[in-house]
This record gives sequence, structure tokens and C-alpha cells, in this order.
Amino acid sequence: MSELSKQQCEACRPDAPTATAEEKRTLGADVPDWDIVEIDGEEQLKRTFKLKNFVQALEFTNKVGDLAEEVDHHPVIILEYGKVTVHWWSHEIHGLHKNDFILAARTDQAYNEGS
Repeated sequence: MSELSKQQCEACRPDAPTATAEEKRTLGADVPDWDIVEIDGEEQLKRTFKLKNFVQALEFTNKVGDLAEEVDHHPVIILEYGKVTVHWWSHEIHGLHKNDFILAARTDQAYNEGS
């Protein structure tokens, strides 16, 4: 399990800086299966998880939803038969924050515990 998943999220203010290139490189090393993508001019972390069927995909989607609710930080979650795609980014700052990497690590942990 990544040490990153154990870190606490901090309140993200609209004036908080986005993650620097060095932070993205360092934090990204702990979540290597996630891609940094740009959508509508905003960087996001994206990963697609493979599951056996719709029921397992739905259960995983609910786990990610629970993680999001715990810290009041909500991703885009796309649920399909046998797969779930998750996008983490900080809406308030229109890009990536350390919180997004922490939640990506927690999402990986939830996936690994369930598979």
C-alpha cells in the first residue's frame, strides 16, 4: 500500500496553487497506473479499472463514492460493464492538487482490497 494513501487531505482553497511539475513527478510515482490528462484546459488524474462484471464495477464505484464523501472531494466516475474510469482533480483550482494524488492512492487501495 502506498504511504501516500495514509496522508490527510487538506482543505483546498480557490487560491491554492496547482501541483508543480516536481510535485506531479514525485506524487505520481506513488500512483504509476494513473495518467495525467488535460480536459477542457484542466489537468486531471485518470485511470480505468477492470472488473469481472457490472456488479463488481458498481460495488467499486460505490467504494470510490464513499472515499469522496469522506473528504468532500468528488471525482468523475464512469461506470460500465466490467470497468470503472475515475478522474480526480480539484475543481476549485482547475487542476491538480496533492489531494488528488492522495485520493488516487486511496482509490488504488480500494481496488486492490476488492480484487
